Amino acid sequence: MTSTVPALGTRTAEGSALQAVLLDMDGTLVDTEGFWWDVEVEVFAALGHRLDDAWRHVVVGGPMTRSAGFLIEATGAAITLAELTVLLNQGFEDRIDRTLPLMPGAARLLAELSAHEIPTALVSASHRRIIDRVLTSLGPQHFALSVAGDEVARTKPYPDPYLLAATRLGADPARCAVVEDTATGVAAAEAAGCRVVAVPSVAPISPAPRRTVVTSLEEVDLPFLQGLMTYLG
Repeated sequence: MTSTVPALGTRTAEGSALQAVLLDMDGTLVDTEGFWWDVEVEVFAALGHRLDDAWRHVVVGGPMTRSAGFLIEATGAAITLAELTVLLNQGFEDRIDRTLPLMPGAARLLAELSAHEIPTALVSASHRRIIDRVLTSLGPQHFALSVAGDEVARTKPYPDPYLLAATRLGADPARCAVVEDTATGVAAAEAAGCRVVAVPSVAPISPAPRRTVVTSLEEVDLPFLQGLMTYLG
C-alpha cells in the first residue's frame, strides 16, 4: 500500500536532517513477539515436541525461514519448512484476529509522524499476509509504504529491507531513523547505514555508535528522532 510521499532532498520538519522514519512491526509497534513464541510452542506440542525456553532468544526477530528451520533441526520434528510456515502463519493470524495490543507510545508516535508529514515505512520480517492484517489495526494511512520479509531476497539481519524502504522513499539511509526491538533488526538497520533507536522487547540490546537504546516508545517523539541527525550537519 502506498500514499502520497512529501518531496525529499531538502531538510524536513522545521530544519531537521531527518528524511524518513522506518519502523519495525512485531515487538516494536505491536506487542506480538510473545504471540509468535506461543504459536511455535503450540504447533510443536501438537507434533509431540516441547520447545526449550532458551530457544526463544534464538528465534526472536528473525525471518521465519531461519526461526522455523532452527526449531525443526533442534527438535527433529517430522515436518517440512513449507508445512511449518503455513501452520505458524495461520496460528499467528488467529491470535491477532482475537486481539492486537499496541506497544505503549506506538499510536501517539504514528499520529505525530503523520501530522508532520514525515515519510514513514513499516519494515518487517513478517510475511505480507501478516503485515496487511496488522496494518488494519495500526492505520495504513500512517505509512507511505511497507516492506515484508517475503518480498526481499534477503531479509533481516541483512540490510536489504531497510535499503529498499529508503530507496522507495527517496531518502538517504544515513538520514533515516529506524526503530527496532531485536538485535537482528538492529543489525539490519545498522548495516544499511541508518541511525537506530532500539527498544528491546525480549532480549537486552547494548548502546553503540549510531544506536540509542530506550526502554519504551513513550520516550520517542519527533524531536527525539530529529535530534539523532543534528550532528550530521
